[in-house]
Amino acid sequence: MFYANYFLGMDFLWWIFWFALLVWIFLVPYDIPGQRNKKRSAMHILQERFANGAIDLKEYERNKKILEHDKISLS
Repeated sequence: MFYANYFLGMDFLWWIFWFALLVWIFLVPYDIPGQRNKKRSAMHILQERFANGAIDLKEYERNKKILEHDKISLS
């Protein structure tokens, strides 16, 4: 009957709430297990390969020196 202020009442606040919720869900960067995985660094991958036995100590040390040198030269 009295619909003159329909969108200025609680209904308008619900639209704001749902819009803010959707923005929070899709635009706020945070970790969700099984989704948005952080990129692993090259050093981390090298350490995993060494721990798994995929490479030996000599190759690990050689690659570690290369990565550390690249890290210093990029800084």
